Amino acid sequence: MIEQNDLINQIRAYKPDFDSAIVSRAYDYAKKMHDGQTRASGEPYYTHPVEVASILASMKMDTGTIVTAILHDTLEDTEATYEDLKKTFGVEVADLVNGVSKLTRIESQTVEGKQAENFRKLLLAMSEDIRVLLVKLADRLHNMRTMGGLAPEKQRRIALETLEIYAPLAERIGVHQIKEELEDLCFGILNPEARASLAKRLSFLRSEGTGVVDNIIGELQKLFKEAGISAEITGREKTRYSIWKKMQRKNVAFEQLSDVMAFRVVVGKVEECYNVLGILHSRYPSVPGRFKDYISTPKPNGYRSIHTTVMGPEQQRIEVQIRTRDMHNEADLGVAAHWAYKEGEEAPSLKDVRKYRWLRELLEILEQEQRPEDFWENTKLELFQEQVYVFSPKGDLIELPSGATPVDFAYAIHSDVGDKCVGAKINSRIAPLNTKLSNGDQVDIITAKTQTPSPTWERFVVTGKARSHIRKFIRNQQRNEYITLGKAMLQKIFRQEGYEFTDKAVGNVLKNYKAQESDDVYAGIGSGLIVARDVFRAIFPAHKTEIAKRPSSEMDHAAMLRPQAKGKDRPMPIKGLIPGMAMHFARCCHPLPGDRIVGIVTTGKGVTIHTIDCETLETFADTPERWLDVSWGEGPNTPEAHVGRLNLTFMNEQGALGSITTVIGINGGNITNLKITNRTVDFWDIIIDIYVNDTKHLSNIIAALRATPIVTSVERARGR
Repeated sequence: MIEQNDLINQIRAYKPDFDSAIVSRAYDYAKKMHDGQTRASGEPYYTHPVEVASILASMKMDTGTIVTAILHDTLEDTEATYEDLKKTFGVEVADLVNGVSKLTRIESQTVEGKQAENFRKLLLAMSEDIRVLLVKLADRLHNMRTMGGLAPEKQRRIALETLEIYAPLAERIGVHQIKEELEDLCFGILNPEARASLAKRLSFLRSEGTGVVDNIIGELQKLFKEAGISAEITGREKTRYSIWKKMQRKNVAFEQLSDVMAFRVVVGKVEECYNVLGILHSRYPSVPGRFKDYISTPKPNGYRSIHTTVMGPEQQRIEVQIRTRDMHNEADLGVAAHWAYKEGEEAPSLKDVRKYRWLRELLEILEQEQRPEDFWENTKLELFQEQVYVFSPKGDLIELPSGATPVDFAYAIHSDVGDKCVGAKINSRIAPLNTKLSNGDQVDIITAKTQTPSPTWERFVVTGKARSHIRKFIRNQQRNEYITLGKAMLQKIFRQEGYEFTDKAVGNVLKNYKAQESDDVYAGIGSGLIVARDVFRAIFPAHKTEIAKRPSSEMDHAAMLRPQAKGKDRPMPIKGLIPGMAMHFARCCHPLPGDRIVGIVTTGKGVTIHTIDCETLETFADTPERWLDVSWGEGPNTPEAHVGRLNLTFMNEQGALGSITTVIGINGGNITNLKITNRTVDFWDIIIDIYVNDTKHLSNIIAALRATPIVTSVERARGR
C-alpha cells in the first residue's frame, strides 16, 4: 500500500520542484470521498487510485496527469461533482477526470453493447486529450494486477476485453511497457498452462545461455569500439505472450524459434545508427527479409528503430535493434514521453500530440455505425491486426492491416475515394480490387463520379473504416429498396379494395407501429417485419375484405422457372422430416444433394434446410431445440434440379461472357440468374445461379470454368 509521502517522494525523485501541495490535497480528497468503500480484496478503495498514480509517476508523468489518476473514480463512485473538482483542482484536472470517468452505464441488451458504449465515451474523451487514455491504461493495469478476488469467469471476460482493446491501444500510442505487462497478465488468465510452460522453458534457456549472451555482447562491444562508436548493448528476452503469438502464427514449436533473444544497441546520434548497421552487415551475414528501417519510416505511434537479423558471433541468428537514447525512451513510453519531465523543458502543447490518424479513423467509424455491437466489432478490427506498409503515387506511406486490399487503401486515403473507387493499379499494373497488398506496394486508385460502394466489397475488406462505410451504404440502399417495395405492396391492396392511396392515410397509424414517418412503415412492410394487410386494416378497421383465390396467372414465378419432374420422378426426399411438413432450401447457402445438411425449424415456414457449414447457423446456436438431424433420401433416376451459386471473376474481353455460358451449358448446367457485382476496365465479378443435380455436378462445372483461360477465379458462393 502506497502512502501519501511515498507517492510525493516518488515524484520528487524526477521533479524536485513540483507542486506537492496539490498532490497532497488530491490524496486527502480521494481518501475522504472513498471513505467506507472497499475493493474485492478487502482493501480500502482509495488505495487503488493512489496505485494508479504511482504507475504514472514511474513513467515520470506531469502533475496534472497524476492528480487526475488519484481522483479518476470520484465522479463515478462518490458524491463529488465536476464543479467541486473544478473549484478545488482547476479546469484542466476537472476535464481530465471527467474524461476518464466511465459516466453512467447505459442500458443495453448485450454485454457487447455496454462495452461499446463505454469505449465510445473513452474514445471521444481521449480525442480531446490523449492523457485520458494514459490514466485509463494505468487504471486497467492495476486492476489486472489485483484481480485475485474476482470470480474466474469475470476475470476471463476482463482479460479478453483488455487483450482485444486496451493492449492494442497501448501499442498504438507506443507505451510498450504497459502493453507488454497487460498482455502477460491476460495470457496468465486466458491460457495459464501455456504461460507456465513457456516460463519454464525460458528459465531453462536463461540458465543455459547466460554465457552465450555475454559472449555476444562482449564481441559486439569490441567490434563497435574498434570502429570508434560508443554504444550501450543489452540482451532482451522477448515476452512470453509475443513468443506464444509467433508460435501460433507460424505454427512452430518453441525449439524452432531462433529469435527468443533480441539485442539492443543504443547510440548517441542518428548517423551512428546507420554506422552500426553497416558494421554489422559487413561483419556478419544478414538474414534476407528480416530488415526494417523504422527511423526513415517511423511507425504511426512514433516508434523509431532499425531492426535487422544476422548470423551472429556464435553462428546463430540474432535480432538486433539499433536506436538512439531518445528513441529508446520513446519506445518504452511512447506518447507519454511528451509529458515526462525533462530538465529545463516544459511539457509540449496538447495540439502537438493529441491528434492521430488512427484516432480520427476510429471517430469516423463511430459516426458511421448505428449499432453499438457493429462499432465494437469494427474497432477491434481496426486495432488488433499486424500491419503492412504501402505507398501512394505521391510517395506517402500508408499503414494498413495485414491482408488489406486496394479498397481498404482507398478508404484509408479518404472516405470519398473509397466510395468512388472503380479500379486499382498496384505497382503500375491493373489488379482486381480484392488483391491482397504486400509491403512496399505502390497503389493508385481509379475513381469515377458515378460509382457507389459495392456490397461485395464487404467480403474481402479488412479495415474497420472500409467495412463501416460499406455497411452504411448497404443499410441506406436496402432501406430505400424496402421503402419502394413496401409502398407498392400497400398501394396494390388499396387498389384491390377500391380505395385511393395517400401518404396521409398511413400517417394516421404511425403510433401503431412506433414509427416516426411513413417511410418507416413502408420499410417495415418491404422487409417483411410488418404485414401490408395489417396496415390496411389499421387504417380502415371497419372494412371487411373477401379474400379471393389467387388466379393461376399469379403462380409463383420461381415455380414456373423450376424444371418440373416428369412422370413418377419427384423431388429427392429429405430423411428426418415428419411427412407433410413444409420444407424449403436456404438461399444463404444453396444446399445440394451430396452436401451435409441440417434442418432448422422456422416460424411460419416449416423447416429450412442449410448446409452444415452455413454461417447463418451461428444465429441459431442458442436454440438447439430448433435443430433437426436430416439427410438426403434415396432420389429417383432423374433428380430435381437444385440451384448452385458461384462467385466468378474473369477478364473483360470480347465474347468472355458467351464463353463462360457455353462452358456451363456443355457441362449440363442451366443458368437461371446472373448478376454483375463489380466491373472494372479489365475484370468483371459476377454471381451465377445454375440448376445442377448435386454437388458432384456443380464441382464438374467449377473445374471446367477454372480450366477456361479467361477465368481468374471461381468459387462456390455461400451468401445471398
